Amino acid sequence: MQEGLTSGFGRRMLALAYEFLLLLGVWFIAAFLFHLVFRDPNAEYFRPLFQFYLLFVGGVYFIWFWTHGGQTLAMQTWKLKLVAANGKRVTAQQAMVRYLMAVIGISLLGFSLLWALFSRDRQFLHDKLAGTRIIKLN
Repeated sequence: MQEGLTSGFGRRMLALAYEFLLLLGVWFIAAFLFHLVFRDPNAEYFRPLFQFYLLFVGGVYFIWFWTHGGQTLAMQTWKLKLVAANGKRVTAQQAMVRYLMAVIGISLLGFSLLWALFSRDRQFLHDKLAGTRIIKLN
């Protein structure tokens, strides 16, 4: 089933856009639960705790999917799969590094994504740093 070819930049960006929509839904449910527990949004601790919580929820979402089959829901739709650089299954450590580096790289004006336009292997910077790559499935 695995073709092993590096997926094109456009396909990965479309999957990323779809991923963002799905993540908004996950965050919406998570935010609802958070607001049920912490009822005072005017408290000084509320905003940083809420932001960290959403970052954590996003990490759990991505890391779980990447380590359990290598595909998020959006990746399944676009027939993409995350694998280790050697083609094997992604480890939990690789998934955590990829998530953290993606958050940092995308927060820096999308630098981690733009990296793929100029790198020889056309992979995102966070994939290079984590030792992973996104492949296209048949």
